[in-house]
Amino acid sequence: MKIIILNCGSSSIKFQLVDMPGNKVISKGLVEKVGLEESIIKLQNDNGADLKTNKHIPDHQKGIEEVLNLLVSADYGSLKSLDEIGAVGHRVVHGGEDFSGSVPITDEVIKALEKNVELAPLHNPPNLAGIYTMKKLLPKVPQVGVFDTAFHQTMPEHVYLYAVPFVLYEKYKVRRYGFHGTSHKYISQRACDILSVDINEQKIITCHLGNGSSMAAIMNGKSYDTSMGMTPAEGLIMGTRTGDIDPGALLYMAEKEETSISETSNLLNKKSGMLGISGVSSDMRDIENAANEGNHRAQLALEMFAYRAKKYIGAYAAAMGGADIIVFAGGIGEMDAETRKRILNGLEFLGIDLDSSKLSVRGEEVILSTPRSKVKVMVVPTDEEMMIARDTYEIVSRK
Repeated sequence: MKIIILNCGSSSIKFQLVDMPGNKVISKGLVEKVGLEESIIKLQNDNGADLKTNKHIPDHQKGIEEVLNLLVSADYGSLKSLDEIGAVGHRVVHGGEDFSGSVPITDEVIKALEKNVELAPLHNPPNLAGIYTMKKLLPKVPQVGVFDTAFHQTMPEHVYLYAVPFVLYEKYKVRRYGFHGTSHKYISQRACDILSVDINEQKIITCHLGNGSSMAAIMNGKSYDTSMGMTPAEGLIMGTRTGDIDPGALLYMAEKEETSISETSNLLNKKSGMLGISGVSSDMRDIENAANEGNHRAQLALEMFAYRAKKYIGAYAAAMGGADIIVFAGGIGEMDAETRKRILNGLEFLGIDLDSSKLSVRGEEVILSTPRSKVKVMVVPTDEEMMIARDTYEIVSRK
């Protein structure tokens, strides 16, 4: 079955065409700068075709139409006809409490997603735009929603609730949801496959580190805790997000700077994090270059990032009563060996014994620990699209 995977961001469309159950990526690409005059379309397929072109893409519907046209085109196509598409899998950021797993997209599901827009006003609308478009363009093809939040719906009540008046949870569902669930699910499963162990008997700490970063405590195959909260602003220090911060400090800054709620949110999410500390960039590569040149604030940002991640590893080991596996993924987790070293330094007390010959490996699956290490430390490049494809195939195949 050929499945098209769509990940619609606010100004982008990431796509893959996957042949299941063989897990074969036939074609993949990206539409960037949706809504701008000079939009960019990139596509690669397994026949060696490689396209990069500029074209005005005013909205997500037009972008998806262009993608489908390319998939059946003579020069760049991988399909003879759109009739070959057996299903569509969508990444959806926020499912709220409505979804604890991936689901077929029905009118009722769409209504629930529309209701959850207020929980993810930047992410859910473009996700819905992809669903609306495919419903219009391929009305007979089944669609499946795969939610960033769903994997974390197994968190127990005492973990996901905030210590605010309970009535606010009852009225507005103010609680911790967590994100990057598709990635945490994939890398934990893949790590156990590599090690030939049963995920249902493991205590795993997954570290999805990138411009947006989160960690999860996965106990016996289920998410027990995760660092992001009601929004992606909680937890680790990120490219432009603060991560954990005293809410009193936010109130104090808002009062002193006389900023509105919107302006304070912008400060919290777009001007803070590694960018705010270093004053250099939100990109870890730029910060590391500046740190190597003696920039104190860049050095400080790197220390703070690693320290926060290290604290979460310790906290999750305590919460689960130990750890069997620690997995790194995401752009930083997979590619930045120096950041991994800073995070892992000092964690020997957990039973970690690292293989110095493998610590600098970048961008590939690797076990960083020695065979005698009590805790296995690994790098597993994430593949959220493949996880979406698997869930989509499984759900559609049930019918």
